[in-house]
Amino acid sequence: MAARAESTVLAGARVVLPTGVVENGRVRVEAGRIASVGGEADQGVGGVASVGGEAGRGAPDASVLDLTGHWVVPGFVDMHNHGGGGASFTSGGVDEVLKGVRTHQEHGTTTLVASTVTGEMDFLAQRAGFLSELVEQGDLAGIHFEGPFISPCRKGAHSEALLRDPDPAEVRKLLDAARGTARMVTLATELPGGIDSVRLLVEHGVIAAIGHTDATYEQTVDAIDAGATVATHLFNAMPPLGHRAPGPIAALLEDERVTVELINDGTHLHPAALELAFHRAGAGRVAFITDAMDAAGFGDGVYQLGPLEVEVKDGVARLAVGGSIAGSTLTLDTAFKRAATIDRLPVTDIVRAISANPAKLLGVYDRVGSLEPGKDADLVILDADFAIAGVLRRGEWVVRPQLG
Repeated sequence: MAARAESTVLAGARVVLPTGVVENGRVRVEAGRIASVGGEADQGVGGVASVGGEAGRGAPDASVLDLTGHWVVPGFVDMHNHGGGGASFTSGGVDEVLKGVRTHQEHGTTTLVASTVTGEMDFLAQRAGFLSELVEQGDLAGIHFEGPFISPCRKGAHSEALLRDPDPAEVRKLLDAARGTARMVTLATELPGGIDSVRLLVEHGVIAAIGHTDATYEQTVDAIDAGATVATHLFNAMPPLGHRAPGPIAALLEDERVTVELINDGTHLHPAALELAFHRAGAGRVAFITDAMDAAGFGDGVYQLGPLEVEVKDGVARLAVGGSIAGSTLTLDTAFKRAATIDRLPVTDIVRAISANPAKLLGVYDRVGSLEPGKDADLVILDADFAIAGVLRRGEWVVRPQLG
């Protein structure tokens, strides 16, 4: 059982707040929530924010954890994740799904949306009902339907035989089955019914995401105007950027209403593509995701992704037949470290992309996604090399720091 940090002060670390990095900062945790954040008052470093009158330096009965040389950042928020730890969110039972959730928690993801893959409509509806119970009890943050409403031209690791046009009535069937827990649906909006389905999703407060699409630039603009606000794993499963036919990538990058998902694992994206996305969209419109499948945090081998067989070798997942990339084995701590050490992005930008932006999209920023008083005590401790040193979720230690 995880131990609750009833009253703990995390002291001495670089603390990443919405306003910037506080050196020698302090975060006080009480009863599962953040009570105060800020800097050492006697050094005049940063301001201190608090709730309940707490001045930020810790009460006499609080345990103090010295995190000198570390970073404290908000818990990661993954809005596109198919599984991990050997477990699939598309087909696993309760214990398997919770094992997958726990695997990602151990890698810093304290808020997670379960993504399905293309299947028969009745199966997906049944699955939505099952996953909705785990959302209602707080283990998941929602459901993302990736397929079956996608283009056969850009199907990726989805069964072509099960694909279908985005009929609004069928989209509504999945929303109803999810009982208010659906957070996002990925659509090829150029298909018949695509624009009407986008409007339906918007009416129900569900994110319409453009992905696995063969749309033109103009068709993508139409979908954004109809209310689509997310690009599902930008660059992947869509036409490449062209100088005469710019396609969906240009439209998605240029529109301020759109947040672009990026899989920063070194396989899905060349570093130059990631740099282009950050440069054009800006840190406020990027969401790091894993698009993880069962093998994340588990290892190489043969797996099932929906009805399709996937071979994972050297950490890269590909369909056994055809060789298409089939999701990833990424965890968000690896994405964070890569962004900081290889892509050389500012840590504040990484935190926006990996925590704040997806939390805002999912409508949970009032509780998670930043280190602010009153929010859930979801935070990640990273060492000087950006490796996980501790994970706290709602005041419970998922990974307890082992400090020398």
